[in-house]
Amino acid sequence: MTVNNNQGRRASTKDDTNGFVNVAFTHDERSGENVIRRKSGNSNSLELDNGTTLSTSAVPAVNSAAAPIDFDDILPMIGEFGKYQKILFICMIPFAFFVAFIYFSQIFLTLIPEQHWCSVPELESLPLAERLALSIPRMDNGDYDNCLMYNVNYTDLLAKGIRKADPKWPTVGCMHGWSYNFTEIPYTTVATEENWVCDNDTLPTYAQSIFFLGAIVGGLLFGWIADKFGRIPSLIGCNLVGFAAGVATAFISKFWQFAIMRFFVGFAFDNCFTMMYILVLEYVGPRYRTFVANMSIAIFFTMAACMLPWIAYYLANWRILAVVTSAPLLLAVFTPLVVPESARWLVSQGKVDKAVSILKKLEKVNGKHISPETYQNFTDSCLKLRQEETTNQSHSIMDLFKTPRLRRTTILLIIIWMAISLVFDGHVRNVGSLGLDIFFTFTVASFTEFPADTLLTLTLDRFGRRWLACGSMVLSGIFSLLATIAPVGVYSASLAIVGRFFVNISYNIGLQYAAEILPTVVRAQGVAFIHIMGYVASIIAPFVVYLTYISPMLPLIILGILGIAGGLLSLLLPETLDHDLPQTLSDGEEFGRGQSIWDFPCLAKKIDESNDLEVRSPHFVRSTQSGASLRASTGGELRSSILQRSTRSRYTSKL
Repeated sequence: MTVNNNQGRRASTKDDTNGFVNVAFTHDERSGENVIRRKSGNSNSLELDNGTTLSTSAVPAVNSAAAPIDFDDILPMIGEFGKYQKILFICMIPFAFFVAFIYFSQIFLTLIPEQHWCSVPELESLPLAERLALSIPRMDNGDYDNCLMYNVNYTDLLAKGIRKADPKWPTVGCMHGWSYNFTEIPYTTVATEENWVCDNDTLPTYAQSIFFLGAIVGGLLFGWIADKFGRIPSLIGCNLVGFAAGVATAFISKFWQFAIMRFFVGFAFDNCFTMMYILVLEYVGPRYRTFVANMSIAIFFTMAACMLPWIAYYLANWRILAVVTSAPLLLAVFTPLVVPESARWLVSQGKVDKAVSILKKLEKVNGKHISPETYQNFTDSCLKLRQEETTNQSHSIMDLFKTPRLRRTTILLIIIWMAISLVFDGHVRNVGSLGLDIFFTFTVASFTEFPADTLLTLTLDRFGRRWLACGSMVLSGIFSLLATIAPVGVYSASLAIVGRFFVNISYNIGLQYAAEILPTVVRAQGVAFIHIMGYVASIIAPFVVYLTYISPMLPLIILGILGIAGGLLSLLLPETLDHDLPQTLSDGEEFGRGQSIWDFPCLAKKIDESNDLEVRSPHFVRSTQSGASLRASTGGELRSSILQRSTRSRYTSKL
């Protein structure tokens, strides 16, 4: 069968979440002519309405001459998850390890044994039990005090044969440093070497907050570099800063030196993986982004997080640990040898020829064939579209606060994301206060990322964002509160870990939610702003965990209340599943109007694909690209101005 260009017209619709165009060649229903339709995600063939298939190479004129095409049109022709994309997926492994090491390493660099007491040089020759009985007062619970000693003449006491203290003796703060019980934590850390305990026990907390300050500055700096100079320079730059500061940490001897190094290590946090994450997702088709986005975290990040405590345990030297967890970041300099620059970014900068050369490489590795005419049409279309968009970038973050409903939605997103970030980081850092071995507990808590991501992959596109966000946050809060009334030890730790599991789910939902609710024209700026506000909340998290010195239950109480409150607030947001996402500010103002809190996407009627008829709930309009990818749009929108373009359809979706 031959195909005439005038027989069909090209209809193009786009799902804002993925920025992907589903291409269909359809006939005018009144003409009775044959239909040629491209199956979603099938880059190899076109399907006729009578079941006959044609090779894409057999109909070049239909695609190239009828209408302009962009990156989202050409990607299915090259292959949405071919051999090349699988190689890129494997290349995410080291960067997932880097971000886990950067994020969690300070926990094991600053561990302090729960049992530590004032050091008394005169009593060093005595067994530990006798030293404590003679020099350290007991607290109300019967444990020896960590920060006080008896202010007496120990030489005279030894000469008199006294081996037990009189509770009435005067006390004083530690005058000669501290001694530590390294039974559970079998190595010295920077905190024990520098005695960051008692009056100085807030110093590790300050250092962690300074780390997140560095993350804010680094996020802004390397996000700008990514949009200005490309993903690869940003990826290499932030990893090199993390490498230099991390290795230099091994040579510090003062708190201010440690704090400065943590600030610059924070530069690399998130960016050291996010840039690679974006690069890979920009080359993967929407059918596979759910898998790539989530399983890269669930498998690679989780593996690194579970390994880290045992690396620290067996190295048993905090300086070596600092080097071992930082030196691998130097491998980022080899990234250009295996990972191409983002073709989307090149297109946004008008460097379409370079983008085409990369696409041809993908085409060759994936075993596809694209005609020169198609590439020429792609080049002309991208250059024209870029010229159009250059004149339309006049919106700012302040536009989100000018109209009442959009302002309310934006404020809700900020508050909810700050709650999620604080609860997530609070659970991460509170693991040492659960009454069990920290190495084992940290491993189990980190492993919850795998089932959380896997479960979310299976349920998010069925049950929607709003109720899953609410349910997971509320359950996280409930289990956190239950941990405060359970017996200390296995029971309370288990409940807290379940709370960590549910907040993992909330965190992953939250990463995507804002990118779907905010209108396209301000999406990148809005998501970046919300992400930064999450860092602000993370700065507070170490101080919440510090409250364990007042009461071990207090951090979990705060995390529980925040989790429940954040979850309930999520119900006030509009549902985005199966909706065409807002593009203009007016779309954003009207988005979700008329929805009820009790609307469930899984109860909405779906498309009857057997006869192309669709019966829909009035509040749930099914988008052409079913199954929005998890975190795909968020990662891109957060760093990439070009994805503002890729989520803006040239055609109106008539659904």
